[in-house]
Amino acid sequence: MTSEDRLVDIEIRIARQEDMIDTLNKTVYQQQKKIDELEGLCTALARHIREVREAATERGPANEKPPHY
Repeated sequence: MTSEDRLVDIEIRIARQEDMIDTLNKTVYQQQKKIDELEGLCTALARHIREVREAATERGPANEKPPHY
């Protein structure tokens, strides 16, 4: 293998590595966007559950018999 062949081989490897790094960066970016979206959804759901629970305690027990019994 000549030095020129070795140089071409190194350039090919570097080009493949750069392509792989770009692909991995895009994947990480998309995953982070999804994680942020899911965290926002979890926060909203937790807030909604808290609000429903507070509203239920303000109304009183759900199985309470009416006063005329």
